[in-house]
Amino acid sequence: MTALHLQNIQKSYGVTKVIHGIDLKIDDGEFIVFVGPSGCGKSTLLRMIAGLENITDGEMFIGGARVNDIPPSQRGIAMVFQSYALYPHMTVYDNMAFGMKIAKAPKEDIDKRVQAAAEILQLTPYLDRLPKALSGGQRQRVAIGRAIVRNPKVFLFDEPLSNLDAALRVATRIEIAKLKSSMPETTMIYVTHDQVEAMTLADRIVVLSAGHIEQVGAPIELYEKPANLFVARFIGSPAMNLQPARIENTGEHTVINLAGRQATVPIPSPENLAGASAHFGVRPEDLRIADDDDHLLEGTIHFVERLGEVTNIYLNVKDVDEPVVVKVPGVQKHDKGDRLRITANPEKMHLFTEEGRSFLYL
Repeated sequence: MTALHLQNIQKSYGVTKVIHGIDLKIDDGEFIVFVGPSGCGKSTLLRMIAGLENITDGEMFIGGARVNDIPPSQRGIAMVFQSYALYPHMTVYDNMAFGMKIAKAPKEDIDKRVQAAAEILQLTPYLDRLPKALSGGQRQRVAIGRAIVRNPKVFLFDEPLSNLDAALRVATRIEIAKLKSSMPETTMIYVTHDQVEAMTLADRIVVLSAGHIEQVGAPIELYEKPANLFVARFIGSPAMNLQPARIENTGEHTVINLAGRQATVPIPSPENLAGASAHFGVRPEDLRIADDDDHLLEGTIHFVERLGEVTNIYLNVKDVDEPVVVKVPGVQKHDKGDRLRITANPEKMHLFTEEGRSFLYL
């Protein structure tokens, strides 16, 4: 079991700083997911942990040992890349065994580890095949198996599913979850821009933006209690609805003016925010169609997405710049141009300061 500790980790390319003082503790056996938009620094941070990128400033510890100047081959880390990078002329067995052969490990040890990894990844029937005879998901499992046979302290995954089609992504994601269950003492760090992968695989998610950590927490914590507007927008699909509001009364409950209507949000607010601008947020799945005059917002339907299990309704609301998205179960009969009133459970409402911080974290 191996813990990682990153202290004020920074990375610069010349005068351009891309990682800005990352502080993070990863416990033994955790499955951590780095998530964020393209260019946020998640892959760069992963490569710094692997030793493939130099650390400009700060200190990194793996298993209690400082590794800033330790080469990648001596860090006890195995990395699975977006590209399978398999040797096309080698069988599955030889691809998985190659690293141990180069290290001149005994043949008995090589065979034992390859067979064990193949069993974990359900590759035993394919050990004599060449990569060209495998599906994309099977090739990615071979790449994962090649990492497993090295018996590393830490697994690093750099967007391993991004080259797969939708069905294979789901199947391989399940295989990675099974892999983690079969290796509970192994620390794993996984990079993705796909929040579904993050929400379903992670023990904790690290949300990154422009080289900074925005929030670290369990998937449901980030979903239910985003620390700021960035996390609120990034976690969830469709994204959280966010509208400008004004604080009218503060206290244990906050009264806001939202598109000309009053709403009471059961979130405490300090007195000095009375009269201040804010952002009101509610997730599309927490909105529902109102049956009476007791509604939160009213608008005209702009667009309808009928997906079968759910229907996404895009609502144009007066004095609100962006459409409000309502996610309701099943197939709905509402069409473009219809007027609709919507409401929400107060417990599911969110408030953010004008600067973007959640009231829950004030």
